[in-house]
Amino acid sequence: MAPQNEQAVLGDNGVVPDVDVSTLTREELIAHNLRVVEAHFHNENPESIDKALAVYGPDIVWEAPARGMVYGNVADVREGYLGIFRTVHWNRTTTLRRFATEDFVFDDQIADVTVVGKDMPNLPFEPGQRISMRLVHCFEMKDGKIAREIAYEISRAYGGPLDHDAVPDGAEVTDFPDGPDYGNWANK
Repeated sequence: MAPQNEQAVLGDNGVVPDVDVSTLTREELIAHNLRVVEAHFHNENPESIDKALAVYGPDIVWEAPARGMVYGNVADVREGYLGIFRTVHWNRTTTLRRFATEDFVFDDQIADVTVVGKDMPNLPFEPGQRISMRLVHCFEMKDGKIAREIAYEISRAYGGPLDHDAVPDGAEVTDFPDGPDYGNWANK
């Protein structure tokens, strides 16, 4: 979900350049942390996953507690992402809120996805099912990089009794026209 001025924020190649964060003011560090997470999200796709992983620190820990997954190195995280890409296809995301401190970035969104495979361990849905996933991330930042990513994936049947969220006015919506259920918004 890249912002309108994506190149100004991320650079021409979609990445944030390495920065000596020890020279940044508090406000600059917070802005940098937000840019790092934006670059990570922007590149979370099969074609540019290595750019998404490039913003990780050397001792990355990636967690998905609802599925019992913990990865402690970039190679395992990469394989985990590739499994996610083979398992779910995005139809739409709605960003509810994102903010940062000097040490953390918090992101809260709703992902409308359709299950298309079975390579996402412990996902309690089958191919063909549509999910409304409340996807909350807590990124721990260290030295200008992501040191820990915790993805709280709260998966509910799309349009089911648990699929109910308070969406603030002005929430950013990003559509994915190649999603299997793209444009099928009336079923909720």
